Amino acid sequence: MPKLPVVSGKRVIKALSRIGYEFDHQIGSHIILRNKQGHRITVPNHTELDRGTLKSILNDAELTTEEFLDLL
Repeated sequence: MPKLPVVSGKRVIKALSRIGYEFDHQIGSHIILRNKQGHRITVPNHTELDRGTLKSILNDAELTTEEFLDLL
């Protein structure tokens, strides 16, 4: 299994938009995305996300590391 990359919040948002997540609203530096089914994911708009934070986002989106790397 490949290691999680160090990416920005904007790159994560762009990748999630490719699988149907859209901007819903923003609270401070945290951007809330929703898909058509109403599932919500919060992504911090930081220049670098910690790997643990990224792993949590991927778990919420039900994505594997390989699937995420393909979306990038």
